[in-house]
Amino acid sequence: MSKKVENEIELELTNTEEPSALEQLKQSVTEADEAPAATLTLRKILGGDYLSAQLVRQQVWLCLLIALFLTIYVAFRYQCQQDMIDIAQLESDLVDAKYKALSSSSNLTERCRESQVLELLRANKDSMLHTSNQPPYKVTIPEE
Repeated sequence: MSKKVENEIELELTNTEEPSALEQLKQSVTEADEAPAATLTLRKILGGDYLSAQLVRQQVWLCLLIALFLTIYVAFRYQCQQDMIDIAQLESDLVDAKYKALSSSSNLTERCRESQVLELLRANKDSMLHTSNQPPYKVTIPEE
């Protein structure tokens, strides 16, 4: 019977014993507790300890929003530069087209001059066209 009494005493002792330090720590710590304040050192910043701090975790959406805006800014700037390159190329093509039109107009004006036409008629002996010796006159048609 003494063994039975000893077992009962041990059970009572284990039930009345205080929990271990780890169990006490788990019970006393909650997620709402503030993180312990630590000094900010270069080693902690370079090691990435600062990035896991509560402040950064709270501002993660702000960081993502800033990254999104930066991405959009870079994309729009790239598109703007591409458009500016296209505009410069089109302006260059426009200037070339204007010079070509001016050159063609000049050639046409030169070929349509009376002196050039007369020269072509003289050079082409089989042509029936020749310059008139009489001055131009006005034809009048009587009204009925």
